[in-house]
Amino acid sequence: MTMTDPIADMLTRIRNAVRASHEVVNIPSSKLKINIAKVLKTEGYIKNLKIVSDGRHRFIRIFLKYDEDGVPVIGGLKRVSKPSCRIYEKAEGIPTVLDGYGINVVSTSKGLMTDREARKNKAGGEILCSVW
Repeated sequence: MTMTDPIADMLTRIRNAVRASHEVVNIPSSKLKINIAKVLKTEGYIKNLKIVSDGRHRFIRIFLKYDEDGVPVIGGLKRVSKPSCRIYEKAEGIPTVLDGYGINVVSTSKGLMTDREARKNKAGGEILCSVW
């Protein structure tokens, strides 16, 4: 069976792993998912990521981040632009998440970046997801 929205599947796997207090989650790999995971790492939402292969398939192994009290750093994940309804914004029109406490991951012509970087580089694009 083919998957219609692999990014939503990635976000759901992370969301479920955070709710179950798992340390690690494995996600089927693609270039876009690897870049999303790299953005989450640079912004401090996850500890680390590794590309793992079992011979036939490649996976992204994401190490989730928790604070001293065991509260997850990722409070929520939401898919914004869906295959059925794409959301594109110019650089000035990209909304903030929780007044700047969260990020939007934006796919621009200059690559995948956060909403702050997109506004700074004056690059609009497709808003893939929100993380807070």
